[in-house]
Amino acid sequence: AAPLRGWARLRRLPAVLGRLMLDLLPIAAFAVVSYGLIPALQPLPTTQLVLLTANNAYIACRLLMALGRMLFSPASAHLRVLPCADLTAAYVTVWLRRLVVVLVSGYAIAEAGLLFGLPWGAYDAILRMVLLVISVFLGVIVLQNRVAVASVLRAPPLKEGDKPNASRRALRRFRDWLAEVWHILAILYLLALWGVWALEIRDGFARLLRASVLTLLVLAVAKGLDILLRRALAGSFRISMDLAGRYPALEQRANRYVPLLKGGVSAVLTVLTVLTLMEVWGVRSFAWFAPGALGSQLLHSLVSVGFTAAIAVLVWETANAAIQRHLDRLSRDAEAARSARVRTLVPMLRTTLLIVILLFVAFNLLTELGVNVAPLLAGAGVIGLALGFGSQKLVQDVITGIFLLFEDAMTVGDVVNLGGKSGVVEKLSIRSITLRDIDGSVHIIPFSTVTAVTNMTRDFSFAVLDVQVAYREDTDRVVELLQGLCQEMRSEAKWGLVIRDEMEVLGVNQLSPDGPVIRVRIKTEPIQRWNVLREMNRRIKQRFDESGIEIPAARQKLVFDGPAQPPYPGAAAPGATPPAGAP
Repeated sequence: AAPLRGWARLRRLPAVLGRLMLDLLPIAAFAVVSYGLIPALQPLPTTQLVLLTANNAYIACRLLMALGRMLFSPASAHLRVLPCADLTAAYVTVWLRRLVVVLVSGYAIAEAGLLFGLPWGAYDAILRMVLLVISVFLGVIVLQNRVAVASVLRAPPLKEGDKPNASRRALRRFRDWLAEVWHILAILYLLALWGVWALEIRDGFARLLRASVLTLLVLAVAKGLDILLRRALAGSFRISMDLAGRYPALEQRANRYVPLLKGGVSAVLTVLTVLTLMEVWGVRSFAWFAPGALGSQLLHSLVSVGFTAAIAVLVWETANAAIQRHLDRLSRDAEAARSARVRTLVPMLRTTLLIVILLFVAFNLLTELGVNVAPLLAGAGVIGLALGFGSQKLVQDVITGIFLLFEDAMTVGDVVNLGGKSGVVEKLSIRSITLRDIDGSVHIIPFSTVTAVTNMTRDFSFAVLDVQVAYREDTDRVVELLQGLCQEMRSEAKWGLVIRDEMEVLGVNQLSPDGPVIRVRIKTEPIQRWNVLREMNRRIKQRFDESGIEIPAARQKLVFDGPAQPPYPGAAAPGATPPAGAP
């Protein structure tokens, strides 16, 4: 039957008390008879004291068992005071009987031994052995209920789609760990209780109880501080709308350090908690950090290194934020050329800044560890000098590249010609240029080999056309037709954005054997000259075909040596003297 709950249990309280009275009646009757019979037998004083001790022990056992039967009532669930299952009630009753019998009987035996002249040392040994057996029984109970208690302590499975935050994950990990080791902690605590009593430590139980309470209090405070500090860190890294507008990527960069800071705060709290617990349990851990002690020196070094690392991160992020803000401003102001140049220099500047910061942090760390950095600096200077002599080509590449970049000779995306190699600049490193040719070939050219730079897409470009027509064509008419084609292209949306100005007529540039060559040019956006040139050639061919304008093909004139042959039989050869009488 299920145990009673709520008011139903209160309504059965008279029945429970009535059954308790019935259980106590035989015990009371036995007490009256036994306490009256022992003096009536008139035994020896020692025998009478032993009989009274045994009688007291028996009555005490019966009273405790009656009280346990009232609370758990293993055979009658409807009379059970404490709500629990039938199996649990029977289990508790069995172990309660064992503990009571061993405890009361052992105490009675020890008292009876004193009456028979047992030494006090043996008396104490009996009591220690009794309490050790009790501790072993309690340890067995702990082991028998290890799985059941662990299932209660262990964190429940997550619901579908539930993603706990860092604090909940830490709490779940702690609960899972506690479920695995709680029985070991409980057994150790039982042994500690027995050891305090067996060794007769002065105020041992009070100190153990105080340490236990303080341990729970320290753990609770540490957990609360951890949650509060994590929330404070998460809130402090929220960027206002105004600051986010001025530094768009600032919040994203700052959030990268939130997990690291949270982990650092948790680590510091963990160390402080461990030290506090050691102090609570009598280990003078705080004395390790007294002035002049090793802990104090270590703490000073850690604080100095941490402060240096924080300054380094602050400088790094401030520089990155300033660079990004400058790039965003250039993009808003449509200064594409300057933006591309800055983007080209940014990787080199960031690498240099990172190396300087890392060297600063490394030397500071070595100084805190007690290493003299002066010889290291001198050695680094000698090594740098040797590397400079041994890698002159590399140094030349780097220096030439820096000057080319600062002179803004080229940027990523420009079309350049470098010593016979041409293509689009894909990458500018600290020592080389990467070009992508029109056929997809990649040219990697060291800066030291660059003697001249031909930038074909700086600021603007000209699409230059040499149009050849036959000698019989009117060149003015051809020029008007070409200008009309340029105006047509500028009126279209696709080409109007890339052609900056009207066609510029340079005039008849050459009189070749096949016909005059008219040179014109069109001002375009930097990278669009070839597209405009191809489109213009296509339209010229179509318009010339429609207008009947001849584009002369290449011709050859053949000259034969020897006497000329007559064009037909009987005719005189060209240049020959006609016969007499010929017309």
